[in-house]
Parts: sequence; structure tokens; C-alpha cells
Amino acid sequence: PPAHSHSDWIGPPDKHSNLRPVIFYVPPEESALERRLREARQEAQASNQRFWARHNRAFRQEKEEFIYSRLKAKGLEMRDESGQKATLNAEEMAEFYKDFLSKNLKKHLQYNRDWYKRNFRITFLMGQVALVRALRWLRRRKKNVEQ
Repeated sequence: PPAHSHSDWIGPPDKHSNLRPVIFYVPPEESALERRLREARQEAQASNQRFWARHNRAFRQEKEEFIYSRLKAKGLEMRDESGQKATLNAEEMAEFYKDFLSKNLKKHLQYNRDWYKRNFRITFLMGQVALVRALRWLRRRKKNVEQ
């Protein structure tokens, strides 16, 4: 982002996680509380990037292995005579998706628990930052009225 920017910047989707990375704006006079909020948001983003990159990598690999094994069982190759990639029908793929989700249920539940904890902490910090800013604004306003 340009040096004069005063906001977060969101990039294009990551090729592994499919999440859009955020470059967080750091104000020149960032308070300790604001820093804690920004760092909590950065840590949440990094954690999400790691989880979804691993998850998507495993998904693609297991999907390819599933397709290969099913095609092999049918006596087919990964590519047809014209060179096109062979595919399975929707029912066969639905079986893979169901099995994959069932097999990874515990990982997803843990991810969701962690996600809620992180977001609760971020929301709490955002509330604190908003309160401090509101009090600061009120003090400035009161000071201006008195002058």
C-alpha cells in the first residue's frame, strides 16, 4: 500500500488457502491497546491461512487419489482418448465429499472453536478500543467547549 494510506489493504486470494490476505494499517501513534487488537487480527489471519492452506492441499490430494482409484477400478485412465481429464459422476464425487468431511470432522470442530475464541477476543478488544476513542473524543470536546 502507498505510504499515505490510512486503512487496511486486502490482496487477491491466496493460491493455497483461497483467503484474501490483509495488510494491516499501523497508525504512527498506535496505542498499546490498538497494537494488541492489530496483532490479534494478524494472528487470526495467519492461523486461518495456515489451516485452509493445509486443508485445501489435503482435499486436492485426496480427491485426485479418489478419482484415480475409481477410474482404475473401472479400467480407465486419468485421461481419455482425446487427452481430456477423465471425471466421475456427481454421485461418486458426493461419496468422496461426504467421506472427506466425515474424516475431517474433528479438525473442523477444533478450527471452529479456535475461530470463535479468536473472534471473541478481537471483538472484546475492538470494544475496548472504541470505548477509549469515544472517551478521548468526549474529553477533547469538553476541553474545546470550556475554551
